[in-house]
Amino acid sequence: MQTFHHTFKIVETDQKNNLLGILSDKYCRTIIESITHKPKSVMEITRETQIPMSTAYRKIQLLHDHKLLKISGIITDDGKKLFLYKSKVRGIQSVFRDGNIEVELILNN
Repeated sequence: MQTFHHTFKIVETDQKNNLLGILSDKYCRTIIESITHKPKSVMEITRETQIPMSTAYRKIQLLHDHKLLKISGIITDDGKKLFLYKSKVRGIQSVFRDGNIEVELILNN
């Protein structure tokens, strides 16, 4: 059975460079992998990945700034707001060919 993934090609050079920077960052990759299939709170992400909390918050902000995350929220039983993060991308593909860089996002369903 063949699976079809929706993709989005990045055209703007600055956006390509930013995404390649994110792709090269081990913490960003680890967070994206952690939240690809299920939304999670920062606490869940840090517990699962062993990424320090301050680093996780910084990287989540970076991913959010580049529109790679969906954010939802719930109110806990004790009345606190809890934000959940889920990756909008399943992967990022990059090809360097003939002096040009092609970057494509594989969108998460």
